Amino acid sequence: MTKTTICPYFEKGMQILSKRWTGLIVSQMLNGPQRFCNIESSFPISGRILSERLKDLEQEGIVKREVYPETPVRIEYSLTEKGIALAPVIKEIQNWSTEWMEI
Repeated sequence: MTKTTICPYFEKGMQILSKRWTGLIVSQMLNGPQRFCNIESSFPISGRILSERLKDLEQEGIVKREVYPETPVRIEYSLTEKGIALAPVIKEIQNWSTEWMEI
């Protein structure tokens, strides 16, 4: 029996995108910069989980967090170039789901 190995790059990418809510968050952010409350109101997600996912995506260089020194402070999240590069992947998952999934 031959042992197959998974490409470590593919495995890392799947680890990132397979975390619950991550794909939906990235998909929502493809619409442009978003404030935390806008993202949170788009899904039935707790603020704690959303905060964790945004921090994970920021650490991976997929999301950029920008703080505007206004009163009150305004914080926006946007996709980096690396995050925007996920657009075709997200679109193809949407196409596949539309064709093959039943709701």
